Amino acid sequence: MSGRGPGGGMVGMGMPPARASTFGVTFRRLADRLLRNRLLVWGVVAFGVVATAMSVVGPKVLGRATDILFTGYLSGQFPAGSTKAEIVARLRQAGEDKRASLVASVDLKPGAGIDFRSLYLVLGGVLVLYVLASLLQWFQGRLTTVVVQSTVADLRNDVEAKINRLPLSYFDRTDRGEVLSRTTNDIDNIAQSFQQSMSQLLSSILMVVGTLAMMLVISPLLSLVAVLTLPLAFVITRAVTRRSQPEFMKQWSSTGRLNGHIEEVFTGHEVVKVFGRQAEAREVFDQRNEELFSSAFKAQFISGVIQPVMMFVSNINYVLVAVIGGLRVASGTLSIGDVQAFIQYSRQFTQPLTQVASMINLLQSGVASAERVFALLDEREESADKADAPFPDPVRGRVVFEDVSFSYQPDEPLIDHLDLTAEPGQTVAIVGPTGAGKTTLTNLILRFYDVQGGRITLDGVDIAHMDRGLLRENFGVVLQDTWLFKGTIRDNIAYGAHRAVEADVIAAAEAAYVDHFVRTLPDGYDTVIEDEGANVSAGQRQLLTIARAFLADPAILVLDEATSSVDTRTEALVQGAMEQLRSGRTSFVIAHRLSTIRDADHIIVMEDGHIVEQGTHDLLRAAGGAYERLYSAQFSGAAS
Repeated sequence: MSGRGPGGGMVGMGMPPARASTFGVTFRRLADRLLRNRLLVWGVVAFGVVATAMSVVGPKVLGRATDILFTGYLSGQFPAGSTKAEIVARLRQAGEDKRASLVASVDLKPGAGIDFRSLYLVLGGVLVLYVLASLLQWFQGRLTTVVVQSTVADLRNDVEAKINRLPLSYFDRTDRGEVLSRTTNDIDNIAQSFQQSMSQLLSSILMVVGTLAMMLVISPLLSLVAVLTLPLAFVITRAVTRRSQPEFMKQWSSTGRLNGHIEEVFTGHEVVKVFGRQAEAREVFDQRNEELFSSAFKAQFISGVIQPVMMFVSNINYVLVAVIGGLRVASGTLSIGDVQAFIQYSRQFTQPLTQVASMINLLQSGVASAERVFALLDEREESADKADAPFPDPVRGRVVFEDVSFSYQPDEPLIDHLDLTAEPGQTVAIVGPTGAGKTTLTNLILRFYDVQGGRITLDGVDIAHMDRGLLRENFGVVLQDTWLFKGTIRDNIAYGAHRAVEADVIAAAEAAYVDHFVRTLPDGYDTVIEDEGANVSAGQRQLLTIARAFLADPAILVLDEATSSVDTRTEALVQGAMEQLRSGRTSFVIAHRLSTIRDADHIIVMEDGHIVEQGTHDLLRAAGGAYERLYSAQFSGAAS
């Protein structure tokens, strides 16, 4: 299935971006957005620094507890009254040089035993440090949540505002499911990725720096051994990242294409079933689902290689530190408490690196989604309206096309040097075969597209210079494709008139012959319209949109096959009501049923973007040209 392009053409599903992934640029853009909450970010950093400092000091203090235990145990092995120097001398005389060096390296107090008071004070200090570090990490997590969620909320607001500023041409060439995927799945993925990785990355980086500093204090030699494994870890991480990032881009692009297909098939499920195309729809689903599986598997598998490799590097580091540290203790160069603390630090040093590696796949996924969202935000917008844009007041409704040219594709002209004048209060009917440019005319009047040649004026003012919102406020539009939102019938009718009271809504409903069927519903005007109006018929949906136009009380009407979905009897009733609605207003009526526009003041016949005939119904029939051929074909077909 595929989306409709301008003029009813078909366009393909949303494709992955053609340009290469720019991880660094996209990441910096996200970082700039996070820094809009600068004070909170600094709070996250401050809590992280203090919490990490406490966590880093902990093993060193705990090493002191080990020294107290070891020194006390060693002191209890020798009789009281001896001095440390005497014991060392006796050991050397006995040929126990290693033991003598070990005794010389500690604060030996022969016969004293373990100093439990000092031990409890040290352990209590360690407990306080870790409790405070945990509390600060909790506060850091809370602040991180505020920063990330507020950033993502701002991003959603920017996307929503951007969508309102995008020209209609963007939505004509982009599948709805792709747009929905970027505005929901991708933004949610950004939130989840950064929520999980932001504080973890900060803590890990701070832990690496703090741990390295403590390691250098304890033993520069062992620190050098621990750091020797870093280049290997960096090379592995960089190589894996370069391979996995394109796969993350494919994963989220495939997600968008799959969502687009699902959204389209679900929206048109009745058509799919009527024409027996379930198998084809399922085949497309399976194909795109397989594409998503393949790209997601590759992205997660490749990025997942980082963590086990980093664990292997960490274990090599651990073995080297343990062996060399043991030799240093045996030689009396380091205390056993310092070696124990260093081993803890070596774990703390490599563990954050492993955590950073595991966070990389989250970051890559989030940045891939961010790149898709930023691509939407970078789309070319409609030209900005001027603050002092001219506008006729009051609007009389004289609309003039002066030598207007327009095309959706540069090499496929659609409207070429068209001239047309609609006087105030006139009803101008536009007829012609499919693809002649009828609906395009109304899109140009409403400035959904801007003309590429000539100009369109409203009461003598070029609409290209007008404020779009103010221009459209003076139009009432009823389209062949009805649109109702999920809300009450009352809210749907009052959609174009925010200050309408109950009496106004009911009057508009009565004028559009809606009131009768609404009152037959159990909840009347409080009946909630289900998704896309599924609980009312196509004809009833169209009557509701006509009632909406009645209530808006516009200066100019655009009726694009406004009665195509109602039955013949209701159409006759609505035609009478619409004649009252058109009274005193300029109206543009696009019609395929020529019987509905017999009373139009002016009928223009379009073919291939040109006006080939114009006049009243009787004059055009008498001329025996294109209009007569359309009329005869329609009614002779009906008769036969």
